[in-house]
Amino acid sequence: MTFTLPKDRLRLAIQKSGRLSTDSLDLLKACGIKVKSAKEKLLLHADNFPIDILFVRDDDIPQLVMDGVCDLGIVGQNVLEEAALERRSAGTAGGYEVERSLDFGSCRLCIALPEERAYTSVQDLAGQRVATSYPQITKRYLEQKGVKAEVVQLSGSVEIAPRLGLADVICDLVSSGSTLEANKLRAVETIFKSTAALIRNQRPLNPEKAHALEIVLRRLDGVQKAAGTKYIMLHAPKASLEQIKKFLPGSENPTVLPLAGDDTKVAVHAVCSEDVFWETMESLKQAGASSILVLPIEKMML
Repeated sequence: MTFTLPKDRLRLAIQKSGRLSTDSLDLLKACGIKVKSAKEKLLLHADNFPIDILFVRDDDIPQLVMDGVCDLGIVGQNVLEEAALERRSAGTAGGYEVERSLDFGSCRLCIALPEERAYTSVQDLAGQRVATSYPQITKRYLEQKGVKAEVVQLSGSVEIAPRLGLADVICDLVSSGSTLEANKLRAVETIFKSTAALIRNQRPLNPEKAHALEIVLRRLDGVQKAAGTKYIMLHAPKASLEQIKKFLPGSENPTVLPLAGDDTKVAVHAVCSEDVFWETMESLKQAGASSILVLPIEKMML
């Protein structure tokens, strides 16, 4: 797979279709990078930032980054780990770094077996056939547990392998668990937890690309930080101020301002790094706070 792209623009590979595609594009948009709809295209240039977006199969992203075809990639850590183990097994060179773990694409790789089967420990898998699309991760887990089992590699529809007699158990990705339930399977072991990640080729970037990456990472940090924070405003009696501060979740130093027309109260503004639940608001109310307002934060720059 060969691409000819300008040398002063970052090259980012993302999933063309699938569960990470939309989230990746939404993240770029939140970072202020304008990319038009790309359903039918393989390559797009950002309108307002020196970055080119390649839309490829998720399994190709680690290869493109490790081989230096792309500078960056957004990929599930499960796919990345499988590719890294496969390369290590084959003795193939190519390095990468995880720049950031992202707050989407959460899933887990689980051992699952038919609902009616008894299970006490991973040792029950000895001598069994395990169907999976992640043979390297599965083999590593079984070896670490000292379990000798046959790993059967399947590229899709892993969940039907027991019913077809292809395997005794499976090792597959689980998000909600509905697919396992529909196929009368139950997860018994979680062997790998995954989210999406922004990865980078290990080779040094030229100054133009390095500067662009620095901006991307700063914006990305701001977007992710904002996603987990709230801005809270309230009125507080001066006498209860210290007690009220203790109820502000994850805040550091709130801003305290005089309240016009009332010398007994102050206005308190705080950025909270944790969720503000109804129980939190009720505790603030009981401590004497009033006019409590909780707002989402769209962007932050630290």
